[in-house]
Amino acid sequence: MSYLKKLENAMPVAPLKLMVLDSAAELGNKVNDYLVDFRSKVNNVYNNDPAFQGYAEKNYLFQFKTPRFNSGEGKAVLEETVRGKDLFILVDVCNHSLTYTMNGYTNHMSPDDHYQDLKRVIAATNGKAHRINVIMPFLYEGRQHRRTGRESLDCAYAFEELTKMGVTNFITFDAHDPRIQNAAPLSGFDNFPAHYQFTRALLRAEKDLILDKDHVIVISPDEGALDRAIYFSTVLGADTGMFYKRRDYSTIVNGKNPIVAHEFLGNDIEGKDIIIIDDMISSGESMIDTSRQLKAMKARRVFICTTFGIFTNGLDAFDKAYQEGVFDKVITTNLSYRPPELLTKPYYIEADMSKFLASIIDFTNHDLSMEPITSPTEKIQQILDIYNKGGEIYAV
Repeated sequence: MSYLKKLENAMPVAPLKLMVLDSAAELGNKVNDYLVDFRSKVNNVYNNDPAFQGYAEKNYLFQFKTPRFNSGEGKAVLEETVRGKDLFILVDVCNHSLTYTMNGYTNHMSPDDHYQDLKRVIAATNGKAHRINVIMPFLYEGRQHRRTGRESLDCAYAFEELTKMGVTNFITFDAHDPRIQNAAPLSGFDNFPAHYQFTRALLRAEKDLILDKDHVIVISPDEGALDRAIYFSTVLGADTGMFYKRRDYSTIVNGKNPIVAHEFLGNDIEGKDIIIIDDMISSGESMIDTSRQLKAMKARRVFICTTFGIFTNGLDAFDKAYQEGVFDKVITTNLSYRPPELLTKPYYIEADMSKFLASIIDFTNHDLSMEPITSPTEKIQQILDIYNKGGEIYAV
């Protein structure tokens, strides 16, 4: 039985509602449009059942507000009933473009502010919603996932806290370290990759790639991204290489030990196309340095694929590096806030995740297996076959 047939015969857990915080408004609206489209086309056996009113709707967005007092304190106000709903709360903790006023000053919202707003809406809905699912694409404090000294374990504490507040399922993407789920092992935790979307975006943009071991190498910029690189290269039929970072552990700059040098481990890359894959671009310094070394080693082209493009130091360094021919394309998803000027850059490609996220929500609402989503090997091989035969790459 196909998964479409399973969806047609599956019973929803409860009426679906999508609660999108302001930080993820653009992504949330696109996800809502896909959900409306999905439900209007699927001939579910419960569609016309009076007991399942609200299955196919013209809008799944839940109406609420998160106002703030002049002191900077905030609250969540629900504007419709949430009782009995299967609630999906979408938040982007990286959206620094939103502001609020405190004592006459304008403050940009930090990840901590977004996390507090998330807790507020959970507190307002808890005890009334049938089930609460949190979708946090960029994992809050995901980079502070382990303790190496006398320091806080922020990510583990946040996950444990949300679980105690009544969150049943936690959905994230390309977590810096998915072992964080060990903080609350009895709760649902789904961590999804973006490999298929990277492949599709890259093949749409570049028409002359030859995907085999002789022409392409997938590079991990550090040891933490090696698993991603090995999977991606295996599916593409390419080779794998890795950089490791030598750090100065006697110094701390901006909360981390500075990188002294990037050392490469792998085969000869001269004349080959390089795909660098990682979970995020923060300042981008290490990514540019890695790309510069690859070009110095006579790589043909360098494509950078990261799930989250944060660009904390702005885009000037990337603009300069692109003009110098250090890299050829940067691909990021739309799961987190991207500076508007990034979308205008000639080197930028967006991997749209909205349809994928809508599918995750739809499957979760029906309590269906996520097996085909968490392991997209078959879909990647489909588009590779189309690409190699000279066909146009569309959604498969």
